[in-house]
Amino acid sequence: MSLFDGKRLNNDTFKLDIERMRRGWYTDKYFTNIATTLTVLSKQGYTYQGSNHRLPPGISPEGVACGDIEVEMQWFTRRPGTTIVVGVDKALTMLRHCTGYWEGDTFIETADHLQVWAVQDGDKVTYDGDPLHVQPVMRVRGRYRDFAILETPTLGILTRASRVATNVYEAFIAARGKPMMFFPARFDLHEVQAADGYAYQIAVERYNLDYASTLGPFVSTDAQGDWWGGLGGGTVSHSGIASFLGDSAEAMLAFSRVLPTSISRIALVDFSNDSVGTSLQLCRTMFARYIEHLEAGDREAAERYRLYGVRLDTSASLRDVSILPLGDPALDLGVNPRLVFTLRQALDSAAESWDVPEKWREEARNFCRAVKIVVSGGFNPEKIARFEKLGVPVDIYAVGSSLFDNHERTVTDFTADVVRVKVSGDWVDLAKIGRRAVDNPDLERVW
Repeated sequence: MSLFDGKRLNNDTFKLDIERMRRGWYTDKYFTNIATTLTVLSKQGYTYQGSNHRLPPGISPEGVACGDIEVEMQWFTRRPGTTIVVGVDKALTMLRHCTGYWEGDTFIETADHLQVWAVQDGDKVTYDGDPLHVQPVMRVRGRYRDFAILETPTLGILTRASRVATNVYEAFIAARGKPMMFFPARFDLHEVQAADGYAYQIAVERYNLDYASTLGPFVSTDAQGDWWGGLGGGTVSHSGIASFLGDSAEAMLAFSRVLPTSISRIALVDFSNDSVGTSLQLCRTMFARYIEHLEAGDREAAERYRLYGVRLDTSASLRDVSILPLGDPALDLGVNPRLVFTLRQALDSAAESWDVPEKWREEARNFCRAVKIVVSGGFNPEKIARFEKLGVPVDIYAVGSSLFDNHERTVTDFTADVVRVKVSGDWVDLAKIGRRAVDNPDLERVW
C-alpha cells in the first residue's frame, strides 16, 4: 500500500463516487468549463488561430488542434522543507477510473492512453522556496480534455493526506520516537477519517524507516484504520466517568471487567481535577482486584485489572489541585511539566504506603512503576519538543487538532501545472512564467 511494501491501493479500498466524479461533481467549474470548450472545439475541427503563442522559436502552431491537445502535467507541493507524500494511490485511482469523455450517456474510458509516473505513498519531497526547484509527485501525459476535471480532486487528496502525514511525522520527531495516539477525529467531518488515518499510518511507517524505530499505530476510530486494516482503540471518556457518578475508580473497574484485555487499561484521571490523587486511588483499587485474582490462581482474570496507564487531560483554564502555586500561575494551567513530574514521583512511590502482604510487596511496586503517563490537551510539535527538552517523564502523547494545522510552514497545498505540450509529435516546453518541467528520480512509471 506504499513505499514500504511496493504495492498500490486501488478502488477496492477507496470506493470512489465514480459516476459523479466523471461528471465533474467534485471539480472546480473552470476545469469543467475548459473541458467542455475543448470537447466542442474538437468536434468542430478547430485548429489554433491566434498570433501570440508562446511556443519556442522554430516551432510552428499551424494545424495544432487545441481541442485534442496532449499535455504533460506535473503535481507538486510547495510546503517548506520536507513533505511526506500521501494520497498518490487515490489520485491514481481517480485517473484510472475517471479519465475519458462522454458520448451521450456512455462514458468512454481513455486512461490506458495516458502515460503516468508517480512516487509511492510514503516518499519524501523537499522544497527550498524556489518554485523552479519543486519535486513533482505525479506526472501525466495525455489528451488534456480527458483528465482536466480531475485536477481538483487529485490535488485535494494529495494536499489533505500529505499535510496530515507530515504534521504527524514532525510530531514524532518532536516526541523523540515516543508513541502517539491519533486523536483528531472529533475536529473534522467524519468522511475524512479513512484518509486521515491512512496518512497517520504512513507517517508511522516513514518514521520507523528513517529512525530505525518500531512504533505501532494507535488510531481512535475504526474508520481511521479502514484503508490499512487497523482498528480504533480507546480509553475511558469523561462522560463514561460521569455515568458512574464521577467515580473514576468504579468506572475503571467496570471497564476492566467488561472489555477484553486486548484493550489497554488507560484511565482518565482529571475528572475531579486531582490527577495525582485520582491516579493513586485507581492504582490501589486496580491492584487490589489484581491481587484478588492472583490469590485465587487466575492470572488471566488478574490481567484484566492491570493498569496500563493514566491520561492527564486537565483543561487549559484550570490548575490541578496537585500543583501548588509557584511563580507564573499561567505555567501551572492545564497539563504542564510539574504536574507530570509530580505524578510520576507519586506513582513510583505509591506502593510503599500500601498495607499489602510482604509476598506481594515487590509485585505492588512493579505494578505502580509500570503505569505509563499519557498526556493530551493542546499538544503540538512545539509543546511536545518543550516537554522533551525538559525531560518530562511522558510515555505517550495524544495529539489532536494540531495534526490538521495548515498555516505558514505547515501549508501543504498541492498545485498541478501543464509544463509541456505535444506539437507535431514532439514534446515542447510550455509552462506559465515561473514554472518549468522538473524531474524527480523517485517518479516511477505506473502505466
